[in-house]
Formats: sequence, C-alpha cells, structure tokens
Amino acid sequence: MAGRRAGVADLCGPRLLSNTDLIAPAELKAALIETAHALGFDQLGVTRPEATAERAQYFLDFIASGGHGDMDWLAREPQRRTDPRTLWSEVRSVIMLGVNYGPDEDPLAVLQARSHGAISVYARGDDYHDVIKKQLKALARWLVATASCDVKVFIDTAAVMEKPLSQAAGIGWQGKHTNLVSRGFGSWLFLGAIYTTLGLPCDTPEIDHCGSCRACLESCPTAAFPAPYQLDARRCISYLTIENKGPIPHEFRKAMGNRIYGCDDCLAACPWNKFAQEGREAKLAARDALRAPSLADLAGLDDPAFRALFSKSPVKRVGRDRFIRNVLIAIGNSDDPTLVASAERLLADPSPLVRGAAVWALAQLLPPEAFAKLATTALPSEQDQSVRDEWRLASRE
Repeated sequence: MAGRRAGVADLCGPRLLSNTDLIAPAELKAALIETAHALGFDQLGVTRPEATAERAQYFLDFIASGGHGDMDWLAREPQRRTDPRTLWSEVRSVIMLGVNYGPDEDPLAVLQARSHGAISVYARGDDYHDVIKKQLKALARWLVATASCDVKVFIDTAAVMEKPLSQAAGIGWQGKHTNLVSRGFGSWLFLGAIYTTLGLPCDTPEIDHCGSCRACLESCPTAAFPAPYQLDARRCISYLTIENKGPIPHEFRKAMGNRIYGCDDCLAACPWNKFAQEGREAKLAARDALRAPSLADLAGLDDPAFRALFSKSPVKRVGRDRFIRNVLIAIGNSDDPTLVASAERLLADPSPLVRGAAVWALAQLLPPEAFAKLATTALPSEQDQSVRDEWRLASRE
C-alpha cells in the first residue's frame, strides 16, 4: 500500500537541511506521504535513479523489434529514457506516485451495446495529464518549501520509464500485459514522478505476483502479446485507434468491435482489480456523455462539435478525422442497419481517411447488391487513390 513505513530498504542520503531545522530523512518522507495523500494520491514510493538499469535492455530490445510502431519519440535518445541521470544528472531520488482511476462499472459491458462506442476508462473524464500534473506540482512545491532541494515533475510526457521506476519504488509490478499492477488498485493507476536532489529513504521493490495467470494475454482481441511481458504495439487496439494516423489495417477491423478510443480488455481482465473495487473511490470521474455514446451521434460530429464534446479530454488530441475513422469501423461492426445513413453521409466528408472508413462500414452493413449499386455512383467521382482502393477491395469481398 502507498506510504507503508515497513519495508524501507535503506537511506539514499544523509539528514536533510530544511529552511530552519535538520529533518531526519524518514520524518521528511512520512510528512511527504501524508501530504501526498491529502493532495489525492493513492500510492507513493521512492527509489534510486539507477534502480531501473537492469530493465534498460528490455526497452532497447522492444525498440529494436519495431514493436513501438510509429511512436518515434520512444526510439529517440533511448539513454534518456533508460537512465534518469541522463535526463537530469543531479537527481538523487525518484518519487513515484499513483492515482486510482478504477471504473465504477464493468468497463467491458459497453462492448455488448454495439450501436454505442467504447471509450477507454482513462479517457472518459478530464485529461489525467492536466489533473495529476497540478497535484504533482503542488506536492513538489511543498517539498521544496519543506526541505531545500531542486525538483522536476513528470507525468507521461517525458523520457521517463514510469512503470519500471514504480516497481522499483514498491508501488506495483509490470504485469504480463506490460502495464503496472498494484496489489491495492489492480491495473487502474495513473503514474507520475518527481525527481529530486534530496536523498530519501528507498522503498523495497515490488515482486511479480502474476504467477501462472494468463487472463490479460488471452483477453486481447488482436493477439498483441507475442509472449508474456511483451507487447507489439502495432497490433494493439489502443495504438491503432490513437497513435495510428492512417487507415485501420484490414486484419484488425473486425476485432476492434465498437472500441473507438483505446482498449481496456487486458486491464479489465486482471484478477487483482478486485481489490480496486473494494471501497476505493476513483479520483477522476467519468462523464456520463462518454460512458457509452451513440455511434449515430458521434458520426455526425464536425470539427467544432468534436472539440466541444471532448473539451479537456485526451480524446481531443487524436483529432476529429481519426476519431470518426474509428467510429466508422465500429459502425461497420454494429450489425445495425439504422446506421447506414450515418456512414453514407460521410462518403462526402472532406477527409479521405473518413471516406475510406465509410466505404468499409457500408460494405459490412449493406447487402452486396445495394453496395455494388452505391459503388457505381460514388466511385467515379472519388479522386483519392486510397479511397478508391477501399471501394475496389470491398467490392471483391
């Protein structure tokens, strides 16, 4: 659990000089934990910056395999990611923090409502980057004011290996799905980091508690795990719906179902989640409008309406066209003939990415004769080759 005082492995530094008094490192850490909880953090652990050295090769192998897909920033200057001291040479302690975002309902229930879209749990409320960064900065300001030091704050936007650092700090362990698993909160933790020049007592690293369980691996709709603890992002629905800028590869379209932003299957399958549901309140509430939105309503969004609906949401970062692409794949998987009109209207969309996805959706929903008739009127006026290819491929299926 966060802030446990037992299991402190050693002291990373000497007594600390505050503005007025000498404070013992353990006393400072206890106050740090109390303050973190008051600010809304659920877990806190401390580790050395060199603690993840043994995990560096796993990351380098992942990049070498190409498993990161088009996420080029991961491959940029890998040394900065594998060693915190390369990012900031003065860091002496790394404070890792976790915030519970466990859902208050079955996150996979929406997958059965195929005329509605499934948005990943973490994206159903305000952007966690903005919310948690404010908390991290507040905690960092307290630490600077309490004990003279320098700090740097990170929340999933810099070259920081949050999950290995969190395991080294005792918060949880990297499960077979490569995400962090906590004994107290299952697979539902947002992570943040504070690098500091202070020497603080280090927590005992967490051990792997996955055992023989393969629930997360077997739950993946696209077989994105070539082996336990290995992810091929190019097959991951979260990657395909968020990071992928082009058309959804045909081999994954059916498997996407109605997942229109991210995928929770491997997270939701984790047996450790039962502890996250026992009286623990998620800190970031879901918006009702994003729990199971109607595909028909989403398909009608133009850019201003998209921006308004997803204001302060991480979904907004993918842009309207990529999002509507995802919605159209879900429409094609819906088996709902009432959605034909929504898809047909988008054949005239300015975006070739949207038009191509609309072609595929209509090919799934319309009888072959009706689709062929539609192709004879729409294909001659289509100028984009990628969309023309979608028409031809769909006509042959």
